Amino acid sequence: MTTRLAPGDTAPDFTLPDADDKPVTLSDLRGRKVIVYFYPAASTPGCTKEACDFRDNLAELNDAGIDVLGISPDKPAKLAKFRDKESLTFPLLSDPDRKVLEEWGAFGEKTMYGKTVTGVIRSTFLVDEEGKIEAALYNVRATGHVAKLRRDLKV
Repeated sequence: MTTRLAPGDTAPDFTLPDADDKPVTLSDLRGRKVIVYFYPAASTPGCTKEACDFRDNLAELNDAGIDVLGISPDKPAKLAKFRDKESLTFPLLSDPDRKVLEEWGAFGEKTMYGKTVTGVIRSTFLVDEEGKIEAALYNVRATGHVAKLRRDLKV
């Protein structure tokens, strides 16, 4: 079973390439809250809906001092196409070896259409200004969870 993060845990630091193959390091964002969300694959219907929800709410999140990072196993070139097609304005990070996904408990067994499969577990985390997990949400729905996050964060 995959180890899951919980509120109060230190967020595992990472450096991953973005859609332009430039490194992004989580600890470089200390001092601001960061939503780190993991999604299965760029340009699929659910992942597109989720990414567009974050895009459409980004100004309010940023105004509240919250940055957003999306992470999937996709290569940077695929992420660049996805970003450009959907006009995404926050970093999409590439984790093709799934090391970060596994460290955050966002890769493992899940149920899909009644079958147990191994894959990316759609998950969203809020990391506080000191690098601690403030919220850990596993198996979130692609649709509606950004609105729930905003309600929970009062943003």
